[in-house]
Amino acid sequence: MSAKVPPKTPILDTISAPADLKNLPIDRLKALADELRAETIDAVSVTGGHLGAGLGVVELTTALHHVFDTPTDTLIWDVGHQCYPHKILTGRRDRIRTLRQAGGLSGFTKRSESEYDPFGAAHASTSISAALGFAVARDLKDEDRNVIAVIGDGSMSAGMAYEAMNNAGHIGGRLIVILNDNDMSIAPPVGAMSHYFARLVSSQGYRSIRKLGKGVAKALRVEEAARRAEEYMRGMAMGGTLFEEMGFRYVGPIDGHDLDQLVPVLRNVRDGDNGPVLIHVVTQKGKGYAPAEASDDKYHGVAKFNVITGEQQKSKADAPSYTKVFAGQLIREAEADSRVVGVTAAMPGGTGLDLFGERFPDRMFDVGIAEQHAVTFAAGLAADGMKPFAAIYSTFLQRGYDQVVHDVAIQKLPVRFAIDRAGLVGADGATHAGSFDIGYLGALPGMVVMAAADELELSRMVRTAALIDDAPSAFRYPRGNGTGIEMPDVIEALEIGKGRIVREGSRIAILSLGTRLEESLKAADALAAQGFATTVADARFAKPLDEDLILRLAREHEVLVTVEEGAVGGFGAFVLHLLAEKGALDRGLRVRTMTLPDVFQDQEAPFDMYETAGLNARHIAAKALEAMGKDEAAAERVAAALIAG
Repeated sequence: MSAKVPPKTPILDTISAPADLKNLPIDRLKALADELRAETIDAVSVTGGHLGAGLGVVELTTALHHVFDTPTDTLIWDVGHQCYPHKILTGRRDRIRTLRQAGGLSGFTKRSESEYDPFGAAHASTSISAALGFAVARDLKDEDRNVIAVIGDGSMSAGMAYEAMNNAGHIGGRLIVILNDNDMSIAPPVGAMSHYFARLVSSQGYRSIRKLGKGVAKALRVEEAARRAEEYMRGMAMGGTLFEEMGFRYVGPIDGHDLDQLVPVLRNVRDGDNGPVLIHVVTQKGKGYAPAEASDDKYHGVAKFNVITGEQQKSKADAPSYTKVFAGQLIREAEADSRVVGVTAAMPGGTGLDLFGERFPDRMFDVGIAEQHAVTFAAGLAADGMKPFAAIYSTFLQRGYDQVVHDVAIQKLPVRFAIDRAGLVGADGATHAGSFDIGYLGALPGMVVMAAADELELSRMVRTAALIDDAPSAFRYPRGNGTGIEMPDVIEALEIGKGRIVREGSRIAILSLGTRLEESLKAADALAAQGFATTVADARFAKPLDEDLILRLAREHEVLVTVEEGAVGGFGAFVLHLLAEKGALDRGLRVRTMTLPDVFQDQEAPFDMYETAGLNARHIAAKALEAMGKDEAAAERVAAALIAG
């Protein structure tokens, strides 16, 4: 009877760091890539997160860590949402199922997490600029190491990438940029001829012949004609003329899933000359997982899912998402007014403008990852009489702030900013939190800034913005589902700069801006049960403030607490400024402002993030009691009542 052959140890089980990949032959690297893809799929099925982009770079990640000496060689991932395979290979496999969880791994690259993440990123198009900084620092310190930036073709739609390439070409130092083209938006189909050219132009032999040819051309005084002939021959064959004009040697396109092609090209470039090089790699988003290949948009970012069927877990909440409420009301506005148009920066699905685009395909404009352009494009539309709604996440609108100031606000152009993902965002953490828009928009003269407390208020703010034709306006709303409030058939506009009293009391006033209103009402219930009659008001507007409402609250109550889902220096600061200017603080009013804490918060579940931030009902009640001079026992009784409720 023959002895049983013991099962082979998975290659991935033998990898604790990139150094373990160095001596693996190509066939073993291919097997490792298969295991790495399976591990990524399984991990994301447990945690949720970005899936398609990571699956598309499994072979590229494997090849990069095989060829280059990371972390001595600097490897920078643009955006960072494709870095899950990278994390698995760089000593974080044992924690990969903590992705995007409290206390776990970030869903993006993060300097404090690993020495293999030399530069943190979660926004697009930063990698080449950062890599150039590393390359110049290396040269100034006279060090010998490679610097590699991996950037997707989507990120190449942003001007910052070209600004960086232009500067890199001017400086001329050694820098490797890998263009990960996963949309076939630049490359011709990859075939044998493309592979041949890529290996040819990256090889030492080609460079030697090229150098010799340059010498001959110079001697014959025809070097400019020879340069142009080679450039345009290669441009027609490989599409690299643009990059060559910017000072980069172009290599590609090559199949990003073919390790037989990837590894020798990366080695050739690693061992090559000292100028900037761009390697054009073509990949397939979602590669190796059929559901993701078939629907790469739905598997870009996923909830937890069943690995076998690909079915994602659905939210059980019955209320519609704020994003869908915005889209629905915008469609109604566009049906009534042909001047209404939608503008977004590569986020049609995330902002709901995909739904608007289905109804009005000629009036929806996705400008790519180019927030600066999106804002000024919208300004141009407004200047010529259209009614543009620029739907941009709060955290991404930061990238276009100068345009908001210079091109919109100074000219008083009626661009309407629909600010999605306002407040904390849970698993995406600090990089995607909408923390600062109240302060940075509220600082601008003439800007109207609104914050919706629920889905009805959001619909009314869309309606209001559509009617503002003499000033820029913005309305902010959070990620996630609404409150389930009943929606009327007719949506009425708001009076500009007017809030509302939701509940009347006599001792404490809670003035809420945005969706903390629900928590404010819970706090008021608990306070009232302890004998502290509490007024709750919905400010609606951070700018212009409802001065009459605020001064009335100050006049008729002992304590005024402001609550907002924004950073220090926002709504609460505006209210304090008003109270100080009007002398309301001189009469003994006790004021407390509740904001997001003055830190960048890491990822947690949404409720827990607000618990950490101190903006849930028990915190609001405790803040009011502290202002009243009550001891901790009173706050504990209120907290206990809230928990019991």
